[in-house]
Amino acid sequence: MSTATAARRPWFRQLYFWVIAAIVLGIIFGLVFPHQAAGSKWLADLFVNLIRMVTAPIIFLTVVVGISSLGNLAKAGGLALRAIAYFIVMTLVALVIGLVVVNLLQPGHGLNLHVDPKAADSTLKQAGAASEGVTEFILSLVPSSLVGAFTQPQLIQVLVVAVFVAIGISGLGERGKPILRALESLQALMFSVIKAVMWVAPIGAFGGIAYTVGAFGSKILGSLAFLMVSFYLTCILFIVVVLGLIARWVGFNVFKFLRYIKDELLIVLGTSSSETVLPRLMTKLEAAGASRSVVGLTVPTGYSFNLDGTCIYLTMGALFIAQATGHDIGIGTQIGLLLFMLISSKGAAGVTGAGLVTLAASLSAFGSVIPVVGIALIVGIDRFMSEARALTNVIGSGVGSLVIARWQGELDRDRLKQVLDNPTSVDVERAAEELAGTP
Repeated sequence: MSTATAARRPWFRQLYFWVIAAIVLGIIFGLVFPHQAAGSKWLADLFVNLIRMVTAPIIFLTVVVGISSLGNLAKAGGLALRAIAYFIVMTLVALVIGLVVVNLLQPGHGLNLHVDPKAADSTLKQAGAASEGVTEFILSLVPSSLVGAFTQPQLIQVLVVAVFVAIGISGLGERGKPILRALESLQALMFSVIKAVMWVAPIGAFGGIAYTVGAFGSKILGSLAFLMVSFYLTCILFIVVVLGLIARWVGFNVFKFLRYIKDELLIVLGTSSSETVLPRLMTKLEAAGASRSVVGLTVPTGYSFNLDGTCIYLTMGALFIAQATGHDIGIGTQIGLLLFMLISSKGAAGVTGAGLVTLAASLSAFGSVIPVVGIALIVGIDRFMSEARALTNVIGSGVGSLVIARWQGELDRDRLKQVLDNPTSVDVERAAEELAGTP
């Protein structure tokens, strides 16, 4: 698995170098030519669409191969229950931290703003389907057709289909092995496609950063800037303290883990989308010693059930709107909002803008105490906050997968220590090829 290829590769041929260069050029372009830069978002959208093109097939194949390889449905069920239990606890912690910080700092206190209802119409229309309630959310987990799961933006539907297909293959016994081998070959093909797509990452990072700076560079003022800074600090607090303590319990240093996945974090920073690095993250976690079955199930599940950054954003955004519009929210209502968001956050996809739509959907359920049109107050800075959301989501999913791997007894801790101490020992592209070809 380990290879010295990455260590011998010149710095100017490393992906992170080109992503950093693209981000710097994007910032300069946005500052010097803001009008033109504001029209460059399509470059980031192009890269995100390329990633989304292969994300659903990769999740499907990885989950099916991972569960089928276990050969024991009871073991797979235990893994799934542990993963969901961990994710629910961590998202609850993230929601509570966001709630506590926004109550302490009160970034919207004293503004007493009046929001024009028409200002948030488009956002509320986007959130319409998501605000229908718990029953609709549960129904949305299951696609209307087998093929339909791959044409919808909800990755959780692909996960559901993959689980049932894996159960079906396991039930076939020996007759299912040829199908499993064929799926493993398809998995190798999709990793090869991802390898080609990642060459577009610097272009996507350039377009995303240039658009952000060009469109919003001079509009962050006063309380909105305070909210944004508070959110970033809260995410850092969550990563360093909460995830840091959990990582220490598992037996690794969270800062070494961040160094190990720095390429993926830079891509997320440039594109504001955690979905863009899902295949690479899975490859790196498996190369670091987590078993294929654990990674194959926990990472895709975490992308729908363990959105730590989005959860922090939801509580901070909701309470900021209440404070800014002069609405005093009691602790009972805050707890109710928190519990509702614990459910609504599970429907957020790992793509840019999902946090804002989910926030609008959550506020719709509490419209009598928090004016849902207040969503218009933070639309302007949502793009900046989405970077922190996506980064925290990726880190949380990565750490969570290693936690569950140890919980299952399927984490090679010696391998993990070796890789984190020397991250250049893993060439992610070659590792993807080797892992995909391993029976």
